[in-house]
Amino acid sequence: MTSRSFFKGMTFGWGAKRGEYRQPYAVDSLRKLRETGSEWIALSFWTYQDRVYSTSITFDYGYTMTDRDIAFAVKEAKAQGLKVCLKPVVNSRDGIWRAHIGFPDDAKGATYWDEWFESYTNFVCHYAELAEELGCEMFCIGCEMVRTEAKSRYWRALIEKVRGIYSGPIIYNGNHGKEEGIDWFDAVDFIGMSAYYPVAKQPGDSLASMLEGWAAQKPKLAALSRKFGKPVVFMEIGCRSALGCATMPWDFEHDELPFHEEEQANFYQSALQSFWDEPWFAGFFWWDWSTKLYELEEAPANRGFDIYGKKAGDVLKAYYAGKKRVGV
Repeated sequence: MTSRSFFKGMTFGWGAKRGEYRQPYAVDSLRKLRETGSEWIALSFWTYQDRVYSTSITFDYGYTMTDRDIAFAVKEAKAQGLKVCLKPVVNSRDGIWRAHIGFPDDAKGATYWDEWFESYTNFVCHYAELAEELGCEMFCIGCEMVRTEAKSRYWRALIEKVRGIYSGPIIYNGNHGKEEGIDWFDAVDFIGMSAYYPVAKQPGDSLASMLEGWAAQKPKLAALSRKFGKPVVFMEIGCRSALGCATMPWDFEHDELPFHEEEQANFYQSALQSFWDEPWFAGFFWWDWSTKLYELEEAPANRGFDIYGKKAGDVLKAYYAGKKRVGV
């Protein structure tokens, strides 16, 4: 097990496009994020490959954050006293979830896998080099790339190459329900997980019920940590402030659901209460905090993941400010 660390974190920047990190509203948003007691951000952005079966990852000059954007955001985060995990992500322009990026396991598919991993390694190493130059305190090498995860040889080679570029800790962000599909977690420093576990049994569920839901998930996560001798980090976790979203925390599409900040607050409270003192657990990067926040008086109408001005924000602030866990 690595030395004891704990991440009081929040994801920042997802969904923002080129140039937005450098806007005054983004700087103001970072300041408000810091007021939650967060000590870390996962600076998360993406570029595209054309389709889930494409073998080339290209820079989108019309959308993707530039290195100048990223450098500005890292500098501003550090000015606020925040540490940074740089988290570059590949999405598929055809709208299919990145977990489905992959190729057949036959002779022709082997060539495609070679080509894709060469392109992906170049993509990751570019940002690993940038993370080193900017002094980012952690680097995430991938997010929810489920179909690729069985390709251990490629991932181990990628990690070895990143280690030669970036001197800080490395994390990989797996997906909930796929915990057993990655046999190379021994090669990273932290086991990252998108923890969108549907812990609520019904819309508007109680804190007590959600605590039961988390209790059912804890044994396999603890076993994963023991197996690899690495702490588990919830690299993504959260749910929207809408009725029923704790039954499907990953949901971002059901706009018809009514506002329900108590359900979101119960989800936050249940996760924090369940994992905060577990010795094998190393913290949270909540999903997510927008670069452009709504006005405070608009919070009761906002049904997104943001917690600014909502009860979940009060819950998080109480934990992040009042509990004693030491960050790296």
